Amino acid sequence: MSVLSPFRALRPDPRAAPAVASVPYDVVTTDEARALAAGNPLSFLRVTRAEIDLPPETGPYDAAVYAQAVRNLEDLKRAAPLVLDDEPSLYLYRLRMGAHEQTGICGTFSLDEYDRGLIKKHEKTRRDKEDDRTRHIVELRAQTGIVFLTFARSDAVSAVVSRARRQAPLYDFAAPDDVAHTIWRVTGADAQALVDAFAALPALYIADGHHRAASAARARAELGARGDRAASRFMAVAFPDCEVQILAYNRVVKDLGGQTPQAFLDALGRRMPVTAGGPAAPARRSQAGMYLAGAWHTVTLPAPAAGAARADTLDVELLHQHVLAPVLGIGDVRADTRIDFVGGGRGTAELERLVKAGRAAVAFSMYPVGIGDLVAIADAGGIMPPKSTWFEPKLRDGLLVHLVYS
Repeated sequence: MSVLSPFRALRPDPRAAPAVASVPYDVVTTDEARALAAGNPLSFLRVTRAEIDLPPETGPYDAAVYAQAVRNLEDLKRAAPLVLDDEPSLYLYRLRMGAHEQTGICGTFSLDEYDRGLIKKHEKTRRDKEDDRTRHIVELRAQTGIVFLTFARSDAVSAVVSRARRQAPLYDFAAPDDVAHTIWRVTGADAQALVDAFAALPALYIADGHHRAASAARARAELGARGDRAASRFMAVAFPDCEVQILAYNRVVKDLGGQTPQAFLDALGRRMPVTAGGPAAPARRSQAGMYLAGAWHTVTLPAPAAGAARADTLDVELLHQHVLAPVLGIGDVRADTRIDFVGGGRGTAELERLVKAGRAAVAFSMYPVGIGDLVAIADAGGIMPPKSTWFEPKLRDGLLVHLVYS
């Protein structure tokens, strides 16, 4: 079963919602966050990335940052204002990006189930990032970031969603990136029907937000000791697996390890088929687009070894095994500063721009991982290669906040 619980959301007045809503804290750098929040005192980035309101030399994990986040949240409660719903509720959160649409259920989910592996993971987390968000939760007594879950499509869930969306939404606006965000509040019989429908689901899967979930689990150890029952749950939006959209997570490498472009191309050609030209974005699995010396090439990746684990059959792992490690000398992609990653929405034009600007020597565009791969790997208790999935569109921070004190 999957335990879904209503909660009293802290949320902005509808008139202020577009100004409050901000991109997730972890998809922008400090400089990008500062630029996005410029001229907007209501931006929720002032809570999630509070270093933007401190001197530039302030480190992102400095104690002053968390103190500033507390002050900024209190200021925002008055200025927006932020209001606390009068009764525990569930919320529908719809995202529209172009022709794509997905609607998820926002509530709180059990950290006991997370700890027992019933809410399944597919990604390793970094201790420093966990430390940061754990302290953020503890200092603010609030979970401000939303975990993105997915689940096997359920007729029972879909029926309630269809019915609940007929009422007037709390929020309905388009963000500056043209993604439309619509949220409905669900109470009473419909909320209970969703709770019952989730109880029948065999499992939930973390699609995006592993650090948020891990940090909520760690924060519970401190907050729970103070009798804060809400700290035993974490806020998330769960989307049916048939609606989520995974875009490519592309790679750029800063140098060729001392090789000339032609020497690198020759070395690669001795290992696998490389064809000049072809589409910038690969049309199928087992292929990658490669931008080198002003031209695109199509790289056909070697087949995975017989009996390989599902994670080892993914194109991003095959690229690492057969190109990045042996030909370019890239070891641990989590730590090697020669490699960087470009998330889906920026497209292949961003890869070309980086190479042409001299910020990378070669770029690889990847075919997107499928949701079936993620589910199969998580079911097997496996870990996906780093930077495998880029979910788009992104949820916005600040529209729904979970207070974790009683």
